[in-house]
Amino acid sequence: MGISNIACTKVSHAAMTQPDTTRHTTTPDDTTQLTYLALGDSYTIGQSVAESDRFPAQTVAALQKAGIHLVAPRYIATTGWTTTDLQNAIEAQKPQGPFGIVTLLIGVNDQYRQYPISEYPARFTRLLDTAIALAGNHKNRVFVLSIPDYSVTPYGGGSVTIHDEIDAYNAINNKITLAYGVTYVNITDLSRLAATDPTLIAGDGLHPSAKQYALWITRLVPVLENALK
Repeated sequence: MGISNIACTKVSHAAMTQPDTTRHTTTPDDTTQLTYLALGDSYTIGQSVAESDRFPAQTVAALQKAGIHLVAPRYIATTGWTTTDLQNAIEAQKPQGPFGIVTLLIGVNDQYRQYPISEYPARFTRLLDTAIALAGNHKNRVFVLSIPDYSVTPYGGGSVTIHDEIDAYNAINNKITLAYGVTYVNITDLSRLAATDPTLIAGDGLHPSAKQYALWITRLVPVLENALK
């Protein structure tokens, strides 16, 4: 996840992106050179798994096998980032749009740091607006993933509080995403399978394993294929 103090005490991966500018409405890249921007925290940057095992990298590999040609993902994602951290990084790095695909998965560190949940809707909405702009204002090219539940990990210790707070955050980002007409991909139930399958947890006892990310893309890839037809 992006758990701040949890994950930041572990290895912090630098965001990988290149500075640039444009955000006005244009047509996303055609599928001969389709670009992908992955926005998030440690769940996106793949804390404790190989680069090729991150869910965006697995997504690209699966789509390429399906004949949809994407270039390697660009990331604006770092372990420990909150919604505010991600927004600040996007504004500082100024990625050039439009991107053919934009994924957004953010909020677990807001929960972990116990920020007032009442502040999350505005911050998430701003990020969703940004993601849509980076997709050339094509909402059908933006995909929001739900926040995984780390209560089922050894670090989370089966906490009912964490479980319930993750559900509360997801209720918010789900409602906002659907109100915008953007695709919402629920992977929280898949993350909870780790309660009985420890192979779905990375060696750090906190983050998803490559095997869990492979489960996520069984939900994400079909909606991407449909959007890119």
